[in-house]
Amino acid sequence: MTTIQSSALLAAAAATALALGACSNSAQQPVTGNAVSCDRQCLINATDAYVAALVAHDPARAPLSDQLRFVENAVKMAPGEGLWKSIVSAPGTFALHVPDEVTQQAGLIAMMTYLAAPPAPQGASPEERARQEATATPVEQPVMVALRLKFDASGKITEAEHLTTGVREAQLVNLQTLRPGLLTEIPEAQRKPHDELIRIGASYYDALDDNNGELMPFAPDCERHENGMITAGGNPAQGPAVPGTAATPAVSRDCREQLNSNTFQYIDRIENRRVFAADPVTGLVMGLSHFRHPMTNLPYQVKNIDGSTSERNKDNLSFAPFDLPAAHIFKIGADGLVHEIEAMGFMAPYNSPTGWE
Repeated sequence: MTTIQSSALLAAAAATALALGACSNSAQQPVTGNAVSCDRQCLINATDAYVAALVAHDPARAPLSDQLRFVENAVKMAPGEGLWKSIVSAPGTFALHVPDEVTQQAGLIAMMTYLAAPPAPQGASPEERARQEATATPVEQPVMVALRLKFDASGKITEAEHLTTGVREAQLVNLQTLRPGLLTEIPEAQRKPHDELIRIGASYYDALDDNNGELMPFAPDCERHENGMITAGGNPAQGPAVPGTAATPAVSRDCREQLNSNTFQYIDRIENRRVFAADPVTGLVMGLSHFRHPMTNLPYQVKNIDGSTSERNKDNLSFAPFDLPAAHIFKIGADGLVHEIEAMGFMAPYNSPTGWE
């Protein structure tokens, strides 16, 4: 199995002093009224420094507030627990930052490695996954990580949130380097205001929850990746993105029409929605959410790409009830349309707490 090289640890550790120095010197601004205390590069540097502290397994290296609230995979934890123990290597070439000067928060989706139980078999229930994690011997393996960090006016981290998920070998090919479109800067004169970017990002959850692709401004070339899988975009005639439905007639993979097809009706509700960071320089917006799937609304009808309809039922959508806490990064172009979506999430027992109650 391909992994991110552990030598990234040395690079991350070497960068820590530089990252912290950038925040304490030119990038750190005095707080006056509504002025921010950390610019976008400072927030990126601070995120990298936090990751370096994680890799060092040393919370003391991160500027954590005494009032820190820390949640990992929807569970309240203390610094030093969770990824602080299990992480092995820092990100390599797959790391996507979303700094927000207005909210003084920073987001990241990246590939790292950690020590964990080997992935449970495809289709395993959350309970079976939990048993696997509790009994199997941990091994170093790739992990997709989403982070949210919130800073106070003094640069201390008051909230830290981690989402982690193992990645199957077949998806690693899409998690080696970032898609170029995600990194392209928006020409300064064409950048969207911060609040408009936040609004566009938030519209995704309404569009998905309501099975209405018209509620988000998707670009024709929109492509969505989830845990490394290409689940929308690409060849629009390649069938549905929903696992377990491959034998049914093809559903559009166009980002807008896939939602209009009603294929995601099994998503009952999307809770704990927080679109917390937007970066006008790159047009990137990041949100976190908690999907609930009771699997009680079967059967239902789906519109196929050829105009016919087919049924989703317990035979072709055979999942036990589950939750999916998730992170999404949306790339909004100068045209105000969503061109790329990079997402990750992990399965949790149905009706799990969010960790922020």
